[in-house]
Amino acid sequence: MLEKNEMIELSGGEAVSIIKEIEYLLISLNKIAEYYYNGEYAESLEQTTIDYAVETTRFIDQNRITRRLAKVRRIISEKFDSELGVDDMDDLGRELELLKYWERPGD
Repeated sequence: MLEKNEMIELSGGEAVSIIKEIEYLLISLNKIAEYYYNGEYAESLEQTTIDYAVETTRFIDQNRITRRLAKVRRIISEKFDSELGVDDMDDLGRELELLKYWERPGD
């Protein structure tokens, strides 16, 4: 990793924006789980599991969670120097290349 990227700085506003997005997502998903699994919701376990999955998906889609997470990623990513190394990759690209992403079942 480039020495310039070993320490990045966020403004207070940027940090608060990131924390707010993470808090919204974390607390909302927790409340959904609590409602379906620890609350008043009284259906069979199979129906509860289905309804929980549907509500979680609805929450993610209606609240544009992927766009919100992309905003957080952009705020942080912009702080890194994107100078290419001998492998024609920047530090973030090199690290992200190691991630295992979701794949279709059976792949």
